[in-house]
Amino acid sequence: MEYIICKNYEEVSLLGAAILAKQINKNPKSILGLATGSTPVGMYKKLVEMHKKSGLDFSEVKTFNLDEYYPIKKSNDQSYDYFMRDNLFSHINIKKENIHLPNGESSDPDKECAAYEKMIADAGGVDIQVLGIGVNGHVGFNEPENELKLATHLTGLTKNTIEVNSRFFKKIEDVPTKALTMGMGTINKAKSILLLITGKSKAPVVKKLFSGVVTTAVPASFLHLHPDVTVLLDEAAAELL
Repeated sequence: MEYIICKNYEEVSLLGAAILAKQINKNPKSILGLATGSTPVGMYKKLVEMHKKSGLDFSEVKTFNLDEYYPIKKSNDQSYDYFMRDNLFSHINIKKENIHLPNGESSDPDKECAAYEKMIADAGGVDIQVLGIGVNGHVGFNEPENELKLATHLTGLTKNTIEVNSRFFKKIEDVPTKALTMGMGTINKAKSILLLITGKSKAPVVKKLFSGVVTTAVPASFLHLHPDVTVLLDEAAAELL
């Protein structure tokens, strides 16, 4: 696991976008694993700028998102489907049929998760998986537990995650209590991983991440088992290293 300390959020966003752009330019048919949340928004804005100003071409790129609330309508402005369209997909030349997210409207979540795993495999696997990390060490919606699931699955959200995510909703009761998420096995099957971590609130979990221990209490620690992980940190997130 290689880590790079950047000065601030802006630099993390710029370097993250440059890494994805390099992948796309190297292989125009790249399979990108994408994440939501506040951390990657700046990176997505940089990618939109690169597309508009430099012609970064997404026409053959395929994407698979990490997770989605369940149940939730795609039209809900807090769905990750809506988030990705609003922050990235509506501003670049990606084909609609090349965009994949777990379906929060599915009537059979287990069947949806199995189908999602198959779609990723049939596409040839993810070339580079973008991740963020929660203050409790979760990646995707793989929360601290005694056991972690390998494959895409339906999971309940912890009280901590619901409270953190409630800032995006009108009231905490509106936050879904479940989600569909890639499992740690699915994430670690990606050929490479890009983990973005910014802000002072993440400093304690960054310290845990680099403590030299792999534990289900910090799901992100399982990324140490992957051979190609790049972690981009701003100075605030790295202050306890």
